[in-house]
Order: sequence, then structure tokens, then C-alpha cells
Amino acid sequence: MYVAASTACLPDLPLEGAIDLLADLEFTMIEIDLHEEGGHYKPSELLADPDAAMHRIRFSHRLDISSYSIELASSGEQHYADFKEICRFAKASKVVTLTVPSAELGTPFNEEVEHLQKLVDIAESEGIRVGVRSQLGRLSEDPDTLMVLCDNVHGLGITLDPSVYMVGPAQGKSLDRILKYVYHVHLRDSKKDVFQVSVGQGEVDYGKLIAQLEREKFDRALSVHITPMEGVDHRVELRKLRRLLDSLL
Repeated sequence: MYVAASTACLPDLPLEGAIDLLADLEFTMIEIDLHEEGGHYKPSELLADPDAAMHRIRFSHRLDISSYSIELASSGEQHYADFKEICRFAKASKVVTLTVPSAELGTPFNEEVEHLQKLVDIAESEGIRVGVRSQLGRLSEDPDTLMVLCDNVHGLGITLDPSVYMVGPAQGKSLDRILKYVYHVHLRDSKKDVFQVSVGQGEVDYGKLIAQLEREKFDRALSVHITPMEGVDHRVELRKLRRLLDSLL
């Protein structure tokens, strides 16, 4: 297990600025958000010029990349064609884990299973693995639904965000049965009624979570995923959680 940080922690900085700041905070691994809306690098730009993207993302900084978070704007068969190119890019940049969103609430379950199986099959052909992200307002906000998804989609994993299950409708449900599927982790501090609070003021039991993941032989990234909060020194928060996680490993 190792500590990383998501560039999503720094939404107001360009990619290079976010990477430089995270390096200054002594992170050695990063997760890069490739989101068409609000991300640090648009998938459409990457697909239009993969060589330029490779230089900018892989070769222009001193941090290793733990994973990519992917949110494409395309749909239908174009979506799967674009995803295949993203998988090829990930392989070329020596990244194994991709995070994708799950469908919104109300999406037919079988439709989501079919969609995710297509993504997993495409990824596995390039030696890449796919983790579906824990998110409020989506099918993955319930750990029981998430477990059934993973049971039905061969090769699918989870990008686990424990905060989702502290504050959402699944509050209080056990995560034990989904831990074996975890490929990647997003972390911040949270309370039962507040999704994100200052590190140390919440109720996330990082030590317990790490011990549970160790039992499942999890050996990938714990990615700090804190967004800026008004009146709080953001750099201090990022450094604080990095040091806390480092001390527990």
C-alpha cells in the first residue's frame, strides 16, 4: 500500500501547477483526472494528440502516476472506442488502474452490467483493470448494489470512497463484503452528516480501514481526495492526511 494524491484536490490549478504543488507537499504518486468537464486534462484533447498528452502527463514532471480517473463525454459505440484508446494510453504510460463512474440512480441494472462488462473486457485486452467509483446519487452509493455489480461483471473492481457510505443513504452498512473488490481508494475525513471536514475532526477510521484492506491483500494506492474548504488552509489539510496515512503504513 502507498499514499497518492488526486489532482482533483486542486481544481483551480492547471495540471502542471497541481503536480508541482503535490510534489512540494512530498507526495510521490498522483492520480490524474481525465474528465471532459472539470478535469485537469480533457479526454478529447488526449485522443486528438496522444503524443502531446504523453509528454505533458507522463514526461514533464517528477511524480509517478498511480491511476487515472476517466469521465468521457462520448456515448454509444464511440464511447467504447474512446475508452479503448484511453486504455492504450494508460498502458503506454505504465498505469494499470482506471476509475470510471457508475450509472445514475434509476438506470436499469442489467444495462449497467452490460456497459461495465464492455469496459472491463476492453481494458483487460490492454492489461488494464477498471474500478467503479463510489459516488452519491449513483448506483454505487449502496455497497450491496456495488457488490452485486462486481459479482456480475467479471473482472470489475471498486474505487472505494468510504465517505460515501458514511453520509449517504447506505449509512451504517458494512463494507466488509466489498473490500475484496477494491482496486483503489479515495480518502478525506467526514462526519455522518458532513461529506468533508478538516482532517482530524471527522470519524473516518483510517487505521481500521487499512487493516481491513491488508487482510484482503490490497497493495495499491490510498489516494488523498480532499477538495478546498472555505476558511481552511488547503495545503495543511493535504499534508496532514499524507502524514497521517504514512504513519499508519
